[in-house]
Amino acid sequence: MRPQLFSKPVPVFVGMGFPRDIVSVVEAYEMLNEWPGSRSPTFTAALCVCQSALVGDKDVETARIAFEAFALARGILAPDALEVAAARAADEWLTA
Repeated sequence: MRPQLFSKPVPVFVGMGFPRDIVSVVEAYEMLNEWPGSRSPTFTAALCVCQSALVGDKDVETARIAFEAFALARGILAPDALEVAAARAADEWLTA
């Protein structure tokens, strides 16, 4: 099987908030397949697109975009999650 690498990694937080770059359709599919959270429409769409990309019915970049949308919706997209955490910390500090 070809590695089906993304044009750019999708940085996400996993486990206890550790950053990880998801670099391929296989990695995205594995993460979705092991996802412990609720199965939202964004989750279902990303999983279906990744499955289709694995068998060649969808292109790799479509899978990357769908996975990134899932990560953003779940709040695990690393750059966005860092910005939200920093904003919360600043708000808490200013109101203390």
